[in-house]
Amino acid sequence: MILAVLLSALAMSAIVAVRYAITSGLFAWLTERRVPGRLAGQGPQIRREIGWSLASAAIYGIPAGVVAWGWQNRGWTRIYADVHAFPLWWMPVSVLAYLFAHDTWFYWTHRLMHRPWWFKRMHSVHHDSRPPTAWAAMSFHPWEALTGAVVIPALVFLVPIHVTMLGLVLTVMTVMGVTNHMGWEMFPRAIVHGPLGKWLITASHHELHHQKYRCNYGLYFRVWDRLCATDQGLGAFALPRARHAAAGRGGPGAGAAVGERGGAAR
Repeated sequence: MILAVLLSALAMSAIVAVRYAITSGLFAWLTERRVPGRLAGQGPQIRREIGWSLASAAIYGIPAGVVAWGWQNRGWTRIYADVHAFPLWWMPVSVLAYLFAHDTWFYWTHRLMHRPWWFKRMHSVHHDSRPPTAWAAMSFHPWEALTGAVVIPALVFLVPIHVTMLGLVLTVMTVMGVTNHMGWEMFPRAIVHGPLGKWLITASHHELHHQKYRCNYGLYFRVWDRLCATDQGLGAFALPRARHAAAGRGGPGAGAAVGERGGAAR
């Protein structure tokens, strides 16, 4: 039994690592084509992001692997495979319930991580990415990674969810984590600047968090930021390194690069 649980945890850690590598790699590749120069000169930072992220993948995989083993072999959790076990309307509702619960946990732990003691010892690892890249989605100190790793495994014991809807939740979690750090908007302007964008977190919303630090703490939704007056709207993306360097040599707008680091308040 112990060996089986250990193998499940190792397998899940490998799956999380591969999922991270594929998703971050894809959006990093798209970034090079969408915003040429965005990643220029960031090789050391990207290697550091990948290193921390692979460590985080192991941490995320351990509880997920234990829970997966328990679900398949002991009937643990409230994950179900029979679509008729609950009303069909519950399937999309369960996805929203998981995302909102995760967002709530993330918002309050994220705010805690910005308290000086916690920031210095944990969260500064994530904010060492300046500007963040698609590889930074899981670039966390191990203790911070642990706070994120327990959320979904805990929820499956409390809230019923179909196995395919759980897969959708994990997909949204991965894609949003990557795209919110990549330095350009995946969503069309009509969404970002429209009514829906007032409630959804997009890349430009999270970009402002990485510039100002003390705002925009949410993960998927802007609900808690708006309720707690920590929502400062959308930010503008940092200039690609090549153009930033040209501006620094005296070109138009020198010293006015969007997302200047000097505004970050630790």
